[in-house]
Amino acid sequence: MKIIVTGGAGFIGSNFIFYMLEKYPEYNIICIDKLTYAGNLSTLKSVINNPKFRFIKADICDRGTIDKVFEEVQPDIVVNFAAESHVDRSIEDPGIFLKTNIWGTSTLMDACLRFGIKRYHQVSTDEVYGDLPLDRPDLFFTEETPLHTSSPYSSSKAGADLLVLAYYRTYGLQVTISRCSNNYGPYHFPEKLIPLMIVNALNNKFLPVYGNGNNVRDWLYVEDHCKAIDIILHQGKIGEVYNIGGHNEMRNIDIVKLICKELGKTESLITYVTDRKGHDMRYAIDPKKIHNELGWLPETRFTEGIKKTIKWYLENREWWEDILSGEYQNYYKKMYKNK
Repeated sequence: MKIIVTGGAGFIGSNFIFYMLEKYPEYNIICIDKLTYAGNLSTLKSVINNPKFRFIKADICDRGTIDKVFEEVQPDIVVNFAAESHVDRSIEDPGIFLKTNIWGTSTLMDACLRFGIKRYHQVSTDEVYGDLPLDRPDLFFTEETPLHTSSPYSSSKAGADLLVLAYYRTYGLQVTISRCSNNYGPYHFPEKLIPLMIVNALNNKFLPVYGNGNNVRDWLYVEDHCKAIDIILHQGKIGEVYNIGGHNEMRNIDIVKLICKELGKTESLITYVTDRKGHDMRYAIDPKKIHNELGWLPETRFTEGIKKTIKWYLENREWWEDILSGEYQNYYKKMYKNK
């Protein structure tokens, strides 16, 4: 089995590679990543010399390069994690999100059709559903919830999802889509809430919280997400969408206070800042479909997962300190200067 994983030097993609190489040592994993600011090749240090792993630096929007890779590799499965994903950045520069998230997705699927690749999986987000009101805890996102996006980021992901389903109906490409809630865990780039709060707290810097911090998110430990995608690839029904949720809703402010407590830091570090434009209030996924049809449920309770995550950041300071200094961007050159 040969699997192309795009965006594999990012947070969720790298964790998926680690999981798959460990569970299926006979599989060949080919990682394609452009190594933008959020792509960190040093994240893959532990597998870079694994004979079953190969890294290719490439942009999924580059049709010529993608075609060459697909023609050479002839993968059995393509899993697309590659995406611009930070909402704040999408508000500042929507164009790059449309290019990578929509055009890049079409480039990959066109290559699948051109070279007879049978299986394509799109990794999406619950943000395509918009948000839910705080005073309706009985409401959840299901796979039938209408798409109702709030930001250029979520709009670009929704556009990609619709394109994937169109390729299934129009061309018969064998596709599946997963829409996940907020992930957390090792190797999370420190611009997102949990790693940013951990890193800032360790450095005794202020902890910026949007608005009043009452926005609610459903948190999913990244390894549980990887297990869900694995099940979808091997057992999922073609043409279907599967929601992957953590069954763990928490207010942003409660997450920040919990991190302060775990690290022994004062809550006086918390600083409320101007709220994000169009900020979604609540995300909550109903994962009944993937549970009933494929038997998946999240295994990691948040109280356990957040402690594991904090412990990882404490034990891997060099990884995130290199990111803060910008040194991580030189890792590719170091690795390949003599190759």
